[in-house]
Amino acid sequence: MRSIMERRKFLKYLQLGSISTAALPFSNANLFADTLNRHNLDSRVEKQELITSDIYLPSNQFELLKSVKNKLKLIQRHVGYGNFNIISFDKAVGVARWGRGIKRFTKDELNFMESLYYYDPSIHGFYGQRTSTNLTDLIKKKDVLKIPRTGHYLFKGKTVETYTHMKQDIGNTIVLTSGVRSIVKQMKLYIDKIDKTNGNLSKASKSLAPPAFSYHTIGDFDIGKKGFGYSNFTSRFALTNEFLRMRKLKYIDMRYTINNKDGVRYEPWHIKTI
Repeated sequence: MRSIMERRKFLKYLQLGSISTAALPFSNANLFADTLNRHNLDSRVEKQELITSDIYLPSNQFELLKSVKNKLKLIQRHVGYGNFNIISFDKAVGVARWGRGIKRFTKDELNFMESLYYYDPSIHGFYGQRTSTNLTDLIKKKDVLKIPRTGHYLFKGKTVETYTHMKQDIGNTIVLTSGVRSIVKQMKLYIDKIDKTNGNLSKASKSLAPPAFSYHTIGDFDIGKKGFGYSNFTSRFALTNEFLRMRKLKYIDMRYTINNKDGVRYEPWHIKTI
């Protein structure tokens, strides 16, 4: 029932034009979807060809973006980096309300975050599968394991087993660079990326899935080479010995290969577990 109510609130918010294309109010984004349906285009590649320009967050939404970004940063600082990786939406809202030096989220800020969670990113070329359907979904601590000296968690079971085997087969030169991400954590990363790309939703979603579409929320994780720094999140990782050894392992696969149909950049570091 709560999920349905949240969806209805979001649809009402869309009618206010909270997010838009570069030239049209977002309410007209439905017309774009209708065009795809009328052309009976089931192929994500064919749909991509209809997108002729990047889609941006409207300038009048940047103040909300900045304020939400700042509050999420303060919440992360308050609860700690590791805990923020698995924090729920309700918990984050509570921390903002009672945490020292953090002001509660306004109604407009809450609506803005809901809009980023519930909107359909195929309007700007992201075709990944939705991995979560409820903004208030929880990640239970009993279901995850914190990996020492990384600040990250992994889901118990197959994910932990896969990571453990990789460490055994490749060696201690590999490191977990990102594990479980709650909806709130993915939202912060996505908002940071939108801000960094000056509101370009098309560009932002090529390197970071929108908050409801991240496989980190249900099992995937990122691996890197110790001491390689930011290069672990670039195509340069594919030139390392660690990656070459990783590709020989038959029990793992990459989520985002070159020219993948999800509309995501090549990510040789992203391990598919689902």
